[in-house]
Amino acid sequence: MAFILALVAIASGALVTYLYDRDAHFFARLAAGACTGFAALGLVGFLFASFLGLTPASLILSAVVVAAPLALLSKSDWRARARFDAAEAWRDLSGAVARPQAATTGVLLLFVACAWVFWKVFGRAMFVRGGEIFTGVDNNLGDLPFHLSIITGFLFGDNFPPVHPEYAGARLTYPFVVDFVAAMFVRAGATLEGALFLENFVLALALVGLLYRFALKLTGDRVAALITPALALLSGGLGWWMFAREWSGGSLGLFEFLNRLPHDYTITSNGAFRWGNAITTLLVPQRGLLLGLPLALVVVTQWWMATGGEEEERGRGQGEGVKEEERVKGKGEGGKGRSRKKAKRAAANAAPPIPVLNLFPFPFPLSPFANLSPSARRMLGAGVVAGLLPLAHAHSFVVLMLMGGCLALLFPRWRAWVIFFAVALLIAAPQMWWATRESAARAGSFFGWQFGWDRGEQDAFWFWFKNTGLFIPLLVAALAWRGGRDGAVVPKRLLLFYLPFTLLFVISNAGKISPWIWDNIKVLYYWYIASVPLVALLLARLWRLHAAARVATVVLLLTLTAAGALDVWRVVSEASEQREFDRAGIAFAEIIKAETPPRSLILHAPTYNHPVYLTGRRALMGYAGHLWSQGIDYAPREAELRRMYAGAPDAESLLAKHGVEYVVVSPLERAATPVNEQFFRRFTKVGETSGYSLYKVARQ
Repeated sequence: MAFILALVAIASGALVTYLYDRDAHFFARLAAGACTGFAALGLVGFLFASFLGLTPASLILSAVVVAAPLALLSKSDWRARARFDAAEAWRDLSGAVARPQAATTGVLLLFVACAWVFWKVFGRAMFVRGGEIFTGVDNNLGDLPFHLSIITGFLFGDNFPPVHPEYAGARLTYPFVVDFVAAMFVRAGATLEGALFLENFVLALALVGLLYRFALKLTGDRVAALITPALALLSGGLGWWMFAREWSGGSLGLFEFLNRLPHDYTITSNGAFRWGNAITTLLVPQRGLLLGLPLALVVVTQWWMATGGEEEERGRGQGEGVKEEERVKGKGEGGKGRSRKKAKRAAANAAPPIPVLNLFPFPFPLSPFANLSPSARRMLGAGVVAGLLPLAHAHSFVVLMLMGGCLALLFPRWRAWVIFFAVALLIAAPQMWWATRESAARAGSFFGWQFGWDRGEQDAFWFWFKNTGLFIPLLVAALAWRGGRDGAVVPKRLLLFYLPFTLLFVISNAGKISPWIWDNIKVLYYWYIASVPLVALLLARLWRLHAAARVATVVLLLTLTAAGALDVWRVVSEASEQREFDRAGIAFAEIIKAETPPRSLILHAPTYNHPVYLTGRRALMGYAGHLWSQGIDYAPREAELRRMYAGAPDAESLLAKHGVEYVVVSPLERAATPVNEQFFRRFTKVGETSGYSLYKVARQ
């Protein structure tokens, strides 16, 4: 049932793309449909669950609402177009296998490779073995329990309206849609492990498809589009040099050392490397970005097309179905190239027309919107998608609003931009109100001057070169390469479209925009994503020069991706493994769920992986690192927690003050703070297993 729920969301989201994106390939529609469908499912599901709880009834109602666009298939023209696009996609796929060509087979190999990597990586993000829970991604060690606490809060804690799982009494303003969708999948029948894998794997594949299309639309170059996902997902710096030194100075052979990598090479505890690989430091632990990034790519791609991209494609005489290699061959091969183009035109002419739906069949004053232009429809669709973001990934929403404002000044198609902002803000406003109302986060902790991002005492220029390698020099070269026989690498309009994204780099290097300076990467990465197609375009230009340039291109690509590939390989090869919850802790979590009401308030040690996080129960105070990074002033409560565990004279009054109902005493508490066990023996012990004890302290 969880799989069916996911399919409904994906199919519905894909069908909606016909309303605003007329020329998308079937697979591009599926990619956009996956992220938009999941986001809509999460928001609609949360609305129903807020009144009905996370019950079968709320799941069914959510599925019905999200599936509503599928009713469009009752119209013959919609069915004909969808059937034609699906058949064309199957022909492309089977042709890439049966008749390999550079363009089609390259795309197929890209997705097969990514699917294999994602299957392995997300299979290690959380896995159960021997009755214990592990993660194979070091950077996920603290994040996984936090996300599990949000998910189990919806599942077992009746957390509606949601309060912070690690800071009782504070509203949950952390973007939670991606975790709520996982909770819906579990309620639909999936295991917790399976729900996370299903959601992560689908969204990651969608991200690859949207990265490819984003780069293809911006550059018009299929080689650059193929390079873009590799650069974006295998991001890293010069950490491969550290790998080379460690291997050459050791006694292990290359392959043996590769299978025993001792640490990551894009982010290190000594602060030398902080950029981090996108997969292992962002997409796996920062689960909100896994939903927010593909949604943002849908929006930015529509911006590009709405502000002139469609006219450019018509001027070049190419759409997504025309291959760059065929156009090049057609110039030199005469009739053969022309016949291919004729066949493409014939196929396009045979396709059913794009279905048109009058979204605003209302009288004045809405009549001006009754017959929207293609660019206005794109902006309408982009506005709807952007409006889904505040509770999915707030950083992505803020970035889009800032970049949209800048691009509106550079590409002043005012009617289209007004439609975008009006629709986006209309959908986003209730979410923004929810996320900012009575928040426990201190706004002042998010801002402060700090030059050079997370460089510490390192020289800023050396820090960035070490962390991104040749990426920034190649980006500068791509932007500066003007004139010559083949013209500029970056066309003027693309340069103008890219310029606002440099503000993200400047802002993130000027000061902190999160309590933890490293979290600036959630904004910095959007500068990187916008820059990748330009660097990929430069590499594609070099690839076409001559044999020596091709060798140089391969070397450059390896230097840009080697460190990231090492970190990903470390996960795939199972060289890294961290235990999150042992058998005793999991058994104790089951006791808590059995012996306590869903919304119980529990006092436990402020550690990152306490078994309480598996129960959905509220914690008086959880891991300080999580709370600090979210701008919550936890120090007074932490001091009171220590007094309660110490059995201080005011311990009982403090327990009553906070409404604590149950207290955990275990090795985790004894390791975190002095525990007066004699004090807690006066209360009723309601559960015990393997050193874990649960006391009921609330008076009837």
